[in-house]
Amino acid sequence: MTTAAAAPTPTSPIEPIDPIKNPAPPPRRRTFAAFAVPNFRVYAAGQSVANTGNWMQSIAQDWLVLQLTGSPTAVGFTMALQFLPMLLLGMHGGMLADRYPKRLILAVTQSLNLALTSTLAVLTLTGQVQVGHVYLLALAGGLVFVVDNPTRQVFVNEVVPARYVPNAIALNAAVFQTSRLLGPAVAAVLIGTVGIGWAFAANALCYAGPLLGLLLIKGADLVRTPPAPRAPRQLRSALRYVADRPDVAWTIVLVGVVGTFGLKFPVVLTAMADTTFAGGADLYGLFNVVLAVGSVAGALLAGGRTRSHTGLIVVMAAAFSIAQIAAGWAPGVPLFLVALVLMGITNLAFQAMANSSVQTAVAPAMRGRVMGLYMLAFTGGTPIGAPIIGWITAAYGPRIGMTFCGVVPLLAAVAIVLLNRRRRRAPGGDAVDNDVVVVSRAVGQP
Repeated sequence: MTTAAAAPTPTSPIEPIDPIKNPAPPPRRRTFAAFAVPNFRVYAAGQSVANTGNWMQSIAQDWLVLQLTGSPTAVGFTMALQFLPMLLLGMHGGMLADRYPKRLILAVTQSLNLALTSTLAVLTLTGQVQVGHVYLLALAGGLVFVVDNPTRQVFVNEVVPARYVPNAIALNAAVFQTSRLLGPAVAAVLIGTVGIGWAFAANALCYAGPLLGLLLIKGADLVRTPPAPRAPRQLRSALRYVADRPDVAWTIVLVGVVGTFGLKFPVVLTAMADTTFAGGADLYGLFNVVLAVGSVAGALLAGGRTRSHTGLIVVMAAAFSIAQIAAGWAPGVPLFLVALVLMGITNLAFQAMANSSVQTAVAPAMRGRVMGLYMLAFTGGTPIGAPIIGWITAAYGPRIGMTFCGVVPLLAAVAIVLLNRRRRRAPGGDAVDNDVVVVSRAVGQP
């Protein structure tokens, strides 16, 4: 964190405090503390517009692929193509974030997203779109995502002072999920009235939001991180860095399992809406809106905390898994919607706490690469998980597919508790986190 350089008098050794870069520490439970920073307000506003468009794009793209192919497996394959580049190149994107100005990187990536979305809009509106076009554009968007996502994750550390980072991360998640309330609703209206192509066109316009926000952010008020110098084996050093910090490593592993198998909503929710409950795009949009309501609540719950322990993160992952299993066997739409709210609360609390705990635990010079690894774990498994979930859903039905999405992360959470218990009992072993010990006792492990 930087401070103002000018002294009030030539003889005074005391430097004045810059209220932008060094505002007063937020109260422990102040949920909206980061909004006190003007740059964060501008950044969050731009992201809210972009996120609304992204949710419109997600709904429209999933429904377009389902219309073109009639196959949930094809929806899963599209997701796999979007996240395949992250699996192969994820840490390289984080390394770029460590080396180059983050605001410049984000301006480039948002411009590329604008171009890709506009292309899909034109193809759809002119009636020329084929599923191969969607696959190709999804892959191209995934390449942009490799650089864009870890850069956006760590850019928050420059927008707000260090003491605000956990709160800002949670509020970013809340903004993202709040846009989920509007995006699916708008997408459903556009799809039902003027067609899918106009949903893509509206998303293209939404990219003006983050581009304008990046221009309006005051560069002098950014808490800049010095760029990491070029050096051999930088990716390997980042892996060693994480391996030496078990709390960070376990969190990334759990995030990877949840991301690979637990968050395949486009696959299972489209199938639940279309097959199990015999609905259409409007019901699928409703599912996403209700999920978002719970997600906003979960993100705000996490935003009120200044520190999250590994044990609490494990509990939230387990609770999310149980809620998803319950949703898979809900007998009707009303109970399914209740389960979706619970899924949203626990999922976003888990994500926000895991993200902030990792970012605040690592050195600034390593943050881009570590978050590249984090995002590789979180989204890079989608090329593996999405086709598997799509195949299970197509072969055995949406209820079995959704149950599978809950069981695997639940087993991972239990495994982390058991492994930590063994580590704690080993000679000279230390627990990853005292809270995990508490979790072990709470679930009946001696």
